Amino acid sequence: MAKIAIGADDAALELKQVLAERLEEKGWEVEDYSVRPDEEDTDYPDVAVRVAEAVAAGEYDRAVLCCGTGLGMSITANKVPGVRAAQCHDVYSAERARKSNNAQVLTMGQRVIGPEAAKVVLDAWLDSEFAGGGSTKKVEKMEAVDRKYHPEA
Repeated sequence: MAKIAIGADDAALELKQVLAERLEEKGWEVEDYSVRPDEEDTDYPDVAVRVAEAVAAGEYDRAVLCCGTGLGMSITANKVPGVRAAQCHDVYSAERARKSNNAQVLTMGQRVIGPEAAKVVLDAWLDSEFAGGGSTKKVEKMEAVDRKYHPEA
């Protein structure tokens, strides 16, 4: 069974739960990094960094992050070297995030997508794989940017 990380801030706990249930239905073992009431660090950057670092370390091949819009999670996760996060609220973008950009992290916003549409987007992202081909060179260039600005990574 494949493992996947999921995380949400307090603005997206309901969407996160819908997506976690969908992942489990599809046979994924879900590790939840979402905010907890007893934590001090409960803002979306705290959750995004924990999940993105776990992806970068190879603990997970993929992860899903949710906040109000999906934007903050995506921006933060993309700051971790080696991580490619894509905010997607439609099927085509979700497919291309994987097929063209080899995005390991999907982000969505509870305030901008409904639960049923979010499940369809998640399915499209999960069912897509990196196509390689002409996209390989582009992904390698993205990785080179990481190395240029984070040579220690």
